[in-house]
Amino acid sequence: MKEASFYKNLNGKVQCSLCPHNCIISDGNFGLCKVRKNENGKLYSVNYERVCSLHFDPIEKKPLYHFYPGKTIYSVGSVGCNLHCKFCQNWEISQSGVEEFGYLKKVSPQEIVNQAKNRQDNFGIAYTYNEPTVWYEYMLDIAKPAKDKGLKNVMVTNGFINPEPLEELMLYMDAFSVDLKAFNEDFYKKFTSSRLEPVLDTLKKIKQSGKHFEITNLAITDTNDKEEEFKQMVEWIRNELGEDTVLHISRYHPMYKMTKEATSVDKLMKLFTIAKERLNYVYLGNIRSDEGQNTKCKNCGRIVIKRSGYYTETLGLSQDGKCLKCHEQILSRDCI
Repeated sequence: MKEASFYKNLNGKVQCSLCPHNCIISDGNFGLCKVRKNENGKLYSVNYERVCSLHFDPIEKKPLYHFYPGKTIYSVGSVGCNLHCKFCQNWEISQSGVEEFGYLKKVSPQEIVNQAKNRQDNFGIAYTYNEPTVWYEYMLDIAKPAKDKGLKNVMVTNGFINPEPLEELMLYMDAFSVDLKAFNEDFYKKFTSSRLEPVLDTLKKIKQSGKHFEITNLAITDTNDKEEEFKQMVEWIRNELGEDTVLHISRYHPMYKMTKEATSVDKLMKLFTIAKERLNYVYLGNIRSDEGQNTKCKNCGRIVIKRSGYYTETLGLSQDGKCLKCHEQILSRDCI
């Protein structure tokens, strides 16, 4: 355990200020995330140094398609989450606490950094699998020495975090993969036990910071896949974050407490078409399709990155991220 950052004492109770839930926690109890505990008026991160999974992954698995394409990244995950998504794909770890999950390993931040640095083809560390916000202190204690060693830091997140901890985190993060689960407050309340507005604020702050980020939207059958609502979401992304914002539209499959049938291919293609009319870089995930996999130059249409599953081949990019045919800038110079 480690004493948590971002909380205040309320005469024995504590109020956590890490995420917008701002949980008020009685002595001996946990916050909604199941991993931050009040012990005698102090808040502790009980999943500090507690790891459920360590794995070298392709960066495309996060998913990040415009950040070091084709490279390998060391992925770290723990337990707990500050959302309770009924459709969660990693619910066994996200909806568990330390005492409930029996397969955790104790790994120090320096061990993580050493393991990441020792593999020759690895370029960084991804904080992923469950929501890394709820192991904020551990993530930060890894990210600081990782950055000193020249490794890149990537946060895969639901974006439900308060501004102050996010600002500190952005000093050390190089890229974010953010789940925008819907464009509807009722959906967030009913299906995730959270709110939309703080996630939108997070996206705007990441954009303002100049850090690389990409957005993933899981399209769920007859739930968040209404075309008019999806169009509003894409318009917001274009207007607030820019038309070059990378959007991944991911296919839902029945999982955890959600039993609706998998998203139809026809629906995914309709959403893909809507997004492509407004954004330059749109991809499809969780589906085998020739459409929505490759990166094409927004100016001349040439395929510059070809993908098949997690196999990635760079075909038409210069070393500084420009299209070899028309010299349009596709990837930022600090993303290749």
